[in-house]
Amino acid sequence: MESVTAGGAIFTKLKALGVDYVFANSGTDFPPVIEGLIEATHRGMDLPTAVTVPHEMAAVSMAHGHYQISGRIQSVMLHTNVGLSNGATGAINAWCDQIPMMLMSGRTPVTERDRFGARTVPIGWGQEMFDQTALVRETTKWDYELRFPEQISELFDRGWAIANSTPKGPIYLSLPREVLCEQTPSARLNAPSCMAPVVAAPDPASLERAAALLAGAKSPLIISQRGAGSAEAFRVLANLVQDWGLPLSHYWANQISIPLSHPMQIGAAPEALLAEADVVLVINSLAPWWPDKVTLREDVTVIQMGPDPLFARTPVRNFRADVTLVGETGPSILALARAMADQRRDESTIAARRERISALAARNREGVIEAAESGNRGPMTKDWVSLCLGRAIKGRKASVFHELGCPLMPLDLDQHLGYFQEPHSGGLGWAFPAALGAQLADRERLVFATMGDGSYMFANPTVCHQVAEAMELPVIVLVLNNEEWGAVRHSVEGLYSEGYAAKSNEVPMTSLKPSPDFARTAEASRAYTETVVQGSDLPAALERAIRVATEERRQVLLNIAIEPAGAL
Repeated sequence: MESVTAGGAIFTKLKALGVDYVFANSGTDFPPVIEGLIEATHRGMDLPTAVTVPHEMAAVSMAHGHYQISGRIQSVMLHTNVGLSNGATGAINAWCDQIPMMLMSGRTPVTERDRFGARTVPIGWGQEMFDQTALVRETTKWDYELRFPEQISELFDRGWAIANSTPKGPIYLSLPREVLCEQTPSARLNAPSCMAPVVAAPDPASLERAAALLAGAKSPLIISQRGAGSAEAFRVLANLVQDWGLPLSHYWANQISIPLSHPMQIGAAPEALLAEADVVLVINSLAPWWPDKVTLREDVTVIQMGPDPLFARTPVRNFRADVTLVGETGPSILALARAMADQRRDESTIAARRERISALAARNREGVIEAAESGNRGPMTKDWVSLCLGRAIKGRKASVFHELGCPLMPLDLDQHLGYFQEPHSGGLGWAFPAALGAQLADRERLVFATMGDGSYMFANPTVCHQVAEAMELPVIVLVLNNEEWGAVRHSVEGLYSEGYAAKSNEVPMTSLKPSPDFARTAEASRAYTETVVQGSDLPAALERAIRVATEERRQVLLNIAIEPAGAL
């Protein structure tokens, strides 16, 4: 039977599983991988593209962003424990965002002599751990160490199926070098998975109960954080909330579920409506409200919908859940809409509520625009940048990857896949490489990464700009530069609202002065750059940036001067 080096077998199998890219950061465990990859190429085997990414956090985040646009699982290959540790933050983010991923790293040789692939350099001893997988075990759905090369096909089938099962998430495989140096039969390597993912769906009785509760509610409210799940569900949910007069809040959302201009979209602050709600539908929301800010009615009924409505792997999450609807978000929304179509309607109550919520949504939206326009100065506000960006991309197929950059509401987005915020795990350095992965998934899409200056530094920008140039990815980076850790300052002021920090111009451990010249970092990889200080200059700068990205197909960086978080 024909055989192939195990390292090459891995790439062949990944391609059969539908993986397009392996985002890799190689090391001394990679010789059999690289040799096997060249061997498989010479033999004409169908392989995914190996993308060299000079930092592991960026590699994992590129796989994350690619999936968010393509909906197809990708793979990451890292170097032993040190590479895995650098990528662990990315794994935490993927776990929190329910992103499936085939995550792998080599394992330092376990033998010291007398076996092909045994240790050859001192780091073979220095990188060995008793439990390397412990670095990511809590943030992966399944893990295993490859013991024999003939296991590759079946283990990868299993990992792929588990990663894509409800709720989705990353899996991890440890790859010892000695095993990768061996030959393995090529049979079944090019076959699709022999295991189908488990796709959950809401229990019919619970679905009917939820539909009846929403149909009969006097003061319903929907809170949705992680999007509608599909373009069809995005459209259906928009129609559903309009038809039934159901207000929807994007509280701390990292994707949008209906257009932000929708008359039932009330904004990011649900507290007033939440306090009076008799029925609340929570759609895939890790933390749907701030417990210390809201007191729910004693007779409220809360419906929790999502791939894991109770977020079972989160140690403490005690939000009420009277009805649970488990299933992938898109199909669950479609099922709920069908169930509500059969419910009795009180047309006068619905019409009155629709009129009231429409007026509230319009006032909220006007307030957002007014506040954003007032920030047109120098240095400008983040809300002004957000408003200008939303206007610049109106009508275009575009995605904004936000990490402490452009706030959601002034963007006024209306597209499924139009917006992705950093995962609630808060592993910074995500937005830039995630945007690169998204651009790789759809080269015709206009892709932005909007970040605070601290987040930009976390992103290993030299690495990301190098990858953008190497892969010809014309991502537009907006660095909203206020020379401080604005998020940290806001957190201190939020906890100690009447404390010293709230009254101080300078807050310890938040300053990032003097600010580096971020434009020069990007220019090192031949990016087009501008520094924008006056708010009135921003719209034209954004148009130039879009023109460069779409016509010249070059990456762009705008270094935008933002007033400090504590500025009045």
